[in-house]
Amino acid sequence: MAALRAVGGYEVLGALGRGDVVSGAAAGADVVVIATPDAAVAATAAAIDPVAATVVLHLSGSLGLDVLGRHPRRGGLHPLVPLPDSERGAVRLRSGVGFAVAGDPVARSLALALGGQVVEVEDRSRAAYHAAASIAANHVVALLGQVERVAGEAGLGLDVFSGLVRAAVDDALALGPAAALTGPAARGDWETIARHRAVLAGMTQGRSELDAYDALVDQARRLVPEPAPRVETAPVVVAPRAVPDAA
Repeated sequence: MAALRAVGGYEVLGALGRGDVVSGAAAGADVVVIATPDAAVAATAAAIDPVAATVVLHLSGSLGLDVLGRHPRRGGLHPLVPLPDSERGAVRLRSGVGFAVAGDPVARSLALALGGQVVEVEDRSRAAYHAAASIAANHVVALLGQVERVAGEAGLGLDVFSGLVRAAVDDALALGPAAALTGPAARGDWETIARHRAVLAGMTQGRSELDAYDALVDQARRLVPEPAPRVETAPVVVAPRAVPDAA
């Protein structure tokens, strides 16, 4: 809501929290935004009395419009950016990020008002879309957690690797993951990979560290093009042509 206040043109009527009565939330409002965890969206929507002119939106990436039940104007608006707190969120939502929209055109209008890039995601594609978003954000953060733990084995902090991480992500986005891949997995350097595995196996919870490493080596190898098949050809024997005797 702070982001909408900042762009202007919108009046925020208020916010309701856990334990508040929400039945009348749509009365007198153009848009009601349901910003609960996914598991509570359907129950929250059901508790709001429908108003014909009011758009009810949810912010879930994984849910379709069916969870909004009987509301005549329904929409989805999912920002493709981490929102760890309200202060960072208000800035990031106005930084040109992507928004997945669905349903009522008001969802698109809000995304554009925030300066966002709009992508429409149909209900049948929501699970795949949200899986990709979770991998892009949550799994990358989890991977950096492993970088931090392994770096600690060498007495180093995560900050030492910040330039490497940023450059790798920039390259993957600019060139495509396959072209950006470097390192031992890309080269098939199994001796180096074996040394990595030995270090990881010796760490606290080494089995978990090793499983994660092995899984990502496998994913990296999927980006390496298969060598062109060698075409075996049978030897060609050319027999000399007989030359007739001169008359």
